[in-house]
Amino acid sequence: MTQPYAVFCGIDVGKGEHHAVGLTATGKRLHDKALPNDESKLRAVFDRLAAHGPLLIVVDQPNTIGALPVAVARACGHDVAYLPGLAMRRIADLYPGQAKTDARDAFIIADAARTMPHALRRVDTGDDTLTELGVLVGYDDDLAGEATRTLNRIRGLLTSIHPALERVLGPRVAHPAVLEILSHCGGPDGIRATGDTANSLLSRSNTRPAWAPAWPTRSSPRCPRRRSQSRARRPPRSCSRNSPTH
Repeated sequence: MTQPYAVFCGIDVGKGEHHAVGLTATGKRLHDKALPNDESKLRAVFDRLAAHGPLLIVVDQPNTIGALPVAVARACGHDVAYLPGLAMRRIADLYPGQAKTDARDAFIIADAARTMPHALRRVDTGDDTLTELGVLVGYDDDLAGEATRTLNRIRGLLTSIHPALERVLGPRVAHPAVLEILSHCGGPDGIRATGDTANSLLSRSNTRPAWAPAWPTRSSPRCPRRRSQSRARRPPRSCSRNSPTH
């Protein structure tokens, strides 16, 4: 933040309404009003302050509720920075008064940008990428939490239906083979009715290594066919021309 600025605009962001304070390089107050979280209102304030010279806009939260002021400031061609929360609290102790109001916080942000530019952090475009990554990570966390709740629900059902079966399958309920058997058989009665051979085939089909082919080969074990299929009657052989006649 070494570029000389004529105006420093500090914004204490809020959910529905912000508070903006504009100061000149000498500390003269140009603007000190509540600022609705509206694009047209933000543009009007930024344009009015930029009429006095190069403008630096500083927020205390560049993401979530502060995303719109940052986006509008960038669209207007102004530089944007933010004052980290820890630095904000330490700097606030240097100012008189203990009341925490939006107007006081906005003034402290603007004055800190004017007198202590080393405390600011530039809002780069890479922060948008970090924000998107944070959303993706949060989505993965939600999926992991949903999977955990589903597995706990399955274990709870097994405990209420067949505690002994839950003691056997519960620690391995996340395994694909166990899930396939439960989804195919439905419960202890279905597992018993399916039989050991079919359950073994179900478990083997879901424990295939990643490098193994998905289709059967000559060396891979095949599922046993029914006796009626393996011993089907062959059609009678027709008499050939060279067969002896009686």
